[in-house]
Amino acid sequence: MEARDPEIEKELAATLHARRELGPDYETALVDSFLEKVEQRLDATTDRRVRRHLAEQQVAAARNPRSARSPSAPGTSSGFGERFGFGVVSLVLAIPLSAIGAGNAGIGGLVVAWLGIVGVNAVHASRNGGLFRQREREPERSTVSDWQD
Repeated sequence: MEARDPEIEKELAATLHARRELGPDYETALVDSFLEKVEQRLDATTDRRVRRHLAEQQVAAARNPRSARSPSAPGTSSGFGERFGFGVVSLVLAIPLSAIGAGNAGIGGLVVAWLGIVGVNAVHASRNGGLFRQREREPERSTVSDWQD
């Protein structure tokens, strides 16, 4: 999505115009409607990026099948790209979630929304081996030979 999206700007202008005509009684409904449209736009952009990323992975796997590894295969770990992408998507989705939580329940709603975001990211990080992966250490070799009596 571009930095300045003309479609969103039109929606915002229409929402502000409707707010001036209808008055503050309908402000909550108008803001909720606008935020829903922004969230739909973000979801569409995210879906498009995910589809493009998956297509790129499929092309790369088709070109070099030996280096392609299935993310669900045992012993494989997600790379930096997947973790980075998950973090970016969660931050992008944090914007409307924060607005909805704060708009509906105040600071408590904002805190709950961010606890959920942090929780999802923590579970994802722990599932993929944590933030800082350590190489598996080789078993330590004994300095005493097994053949000695």
